[in-house]
Amino acid sequence: MDLDLLSGAALTGPALLGSLAVLALVDSTSFGTLLIPIWLMLVPGRLRRSRIVLYLATVAGFYLVVGLVLLTVAAVALPQLMELASTTPFLWAQLVVGAALLVGSFFVGGKRKREGPGRFARWRERAVTDASEERSSVLPLMGLAVAAAGVEVASMLPYLIGIGLLSTSDLDSSARVLVLVGYCVVMVLPALVLLAIRSVASRAIEAGLARISGWMERNAAETTGWIVGILGFLLARAAAVELGLFDALG
Repeated sequence: MDLDLLSGAALTGPALLGSLAVLALVDSTSFGTLLIPIWLMLVPGRLRRSRIVLYLATVAGFYLVVGLVLLTVAAVALPQLMELASTTPFLWAQLVVGAALLVGSFFVGGKRKREGPGRFARWRERAVTDASEERSSVLPLMGLAVAAAGVEVASMLPYLIGIGLLSTSDLDSSARVLVLVGYCVVMVLPALVLLAIRSVASRAIEAGLARISGWMERNAAETTGWIVGILGFLLARAAAVELGLFDALG
């Protein structure tokens, strides 16, 4: 990541908060913060809103914990980490990892065992509607939230930029934590708004949400492959630029 961007110095006050709000809204459109919640909302019959709120709270909590860890690390070791990231061995390692992710993305979801139509839909229905065996249905839902956030966190550049802006701001520690909490809330806010609409006007939006759900069930693996591939390309390209490999071609 560009050190100039992180030290960009130092947006303050409304400029900082405005930039973070925009970054959070971009993050709110990701697979884990919007598309999976939409898919969960499409369960037929009575929707237990508390389950969706639990999912979103778990996602937001996960990102909050990751953000606090990154802020803590940045507070004590940001210059050293940025210096390490610019060394030749690190850049070559980044290039190799990026290339491996790019190649591996072609195999993600390439061949899928067909397990019968509606399997995921049945799991979803149990997860967000079943009042019996509360714990057995809640824990997988929380696990899904953590897994989705964990897979995406490294590729969510806006979030990492936001952490960088916060770590170089003139805010004190408590204010940074408060702003980070607000960031995580904004990340899940669009999904909460859709949940409210789904609760009061489900028929009006059901057709549109159903189309999104169908696309997701057909293309979830392929979408994951694209995410992995794009992340690998960006990592490899950034390393190649820093190593001057493109200069040789020119």
